[in-house]
Amino acid sequence: MSQPSLPVSVRVLDREYTVGVGADERDSLMAAARVLDEKMREVRGANRMAAVDRVAVLAALNLAHELLQLRDAHLQRDRELSATLERMRHRIEVLLED
Repeated sequence: MSQPSLPVSVRVLDREYTVGVGADERDSLMAAARVLDEKMREVRGANRMAAVDRVAVLAALNLAHELLQLRDAHLQRDRELSATLERMRHRIEVLLED
């Protein structure tokens, strides 16, 4: 059975939003809101007149780009680890044959 959603208020770029989450996801939601707020403030920078929706889209694009870079790096590490493990397996098999 899934947990009931609890309303949680977060502030992003001086605006308050209420989001329903499970009790075990509250802390990660709060952390995500802080990251989003920081990224939106960074994007807004000196241009305080930028529309909030434009700032939100640019921040989302930046975060998506960072996420894809991390995913690609993770996939590359997985490939390297798999190749290393395969070489080790092969070496062990060769040693056991002797």
